[in-house]
Amino acid sequence: MSDGSGTVESLFTYGVLQTPDVQLDTFGRLLHGEDDTLPAFRLDDGESGDERAAPPAPAHRRRVLRHTGDPRDRVFGQVVRLSPDELDAADEYLMSGSRRISVVLTSGLSAWVYVGA
Repeated sequence: MSDGSGTVESLFTYGVLQTPDVQLDTFGRLLHGEDDTLPAFRLDDGESGDERAAPPAPAHRRRVLRHTGDPRDRVFGQVVRLSPDELDAADEYLMSGSRRISVVLTSGLSAWVYVGA
């Protein structure tokens, strides 16, 4: 996949972006990822400002990624490859209450990930 420039972005996914319905709605296709791990982070409960990203529940809670600095903490997920336009679509979907940062995964790969704002 490419936007014509050959640019492909790596995104570490650990939650809602792994669900087929969300992938089809956000990217118009199913994503195929590679298993990887993000060290020194953990998932906490957080408020979701975006009802699409929240499970159907009165409190609209979702998991939020937070940096702990503790190498024993880790989050399991998948790395997917996105075009710049698809990364923009992921931003639009997840940036409410989150921010995108660059991280280095256990595999040594650099990738974007969404963390709590």
